[in-house]
Formats: sequence, structure tokens, C-alpha cells
Amino acid sequence: MLRDVGGLMKTYAGTRTIDGLLVTVDGAPLATRQDVRKFSDAGFEWGYVGAAPQQLALAILCDHLGNPDAALSASENFMKKAVSIFDNEWTMSTDEVQSVLAKEAGS
Repeated sequence: MLRDVGGLMKTYAGTRTIDGLLVTVDGAPLATRQDVRKFSDAGFEWGYVGAAPQQLALAILCDHLGNPDAALSASENFMKKAVSIFDNEWTMSTDEVQSVLAKEAGS
């Protein structure tokens, strides 16, 4: 499930604004990937374990892995290990995503 991103570094970021939540990858909005699986009608959320944080985990992993099936399989654990502990504003690099996935693969 690990992906060699060939030196391409992306940055995922989330922030809470007066208008709601904003999640980006390299500054562009991150797609919810509800086409793969709809965990939440509300879209993204983070900082706890639940449906909306799992939607965010799925979206990050779909973008990172480039494989919706693998992303779906890993989304629950990724949500628990990473997304559930994000602060109000957060960033995560591709290296950090890989690190979480590697730790999961090793356990």
C-alpha cells in the first residue's frame, strides 16, 4: 500500500475559517472523494473519530496513493492514527502520510 511518490512532495492543509472548513492539497481544494465512498454528507472534519474525519482520510489517501480501493481500505486506520489528532489548523506532507501508512503496515 505504500507509494513511491518519486520525490514529488505535496502538502495537505486544513483550516477553520469564518466560512467553514477549508482543506487543500498544494493550495488547491481537496476533492471529498464521495464518489469512492460517502462516509459523511457534511464533507470533511477532523480532531475526532467519526464519519466526517474518515471522509477526510479517504480524500487524502485517494490523492496520495492514486488508488481508490487501497485508500478505502486504509482510511479507517489513517483516520484514527492521523486525522483524529489534527488541531484546528494542520498541515501534513506526503512524507508524513507515508510515515503513518508505513507504521500501519509494520504493525
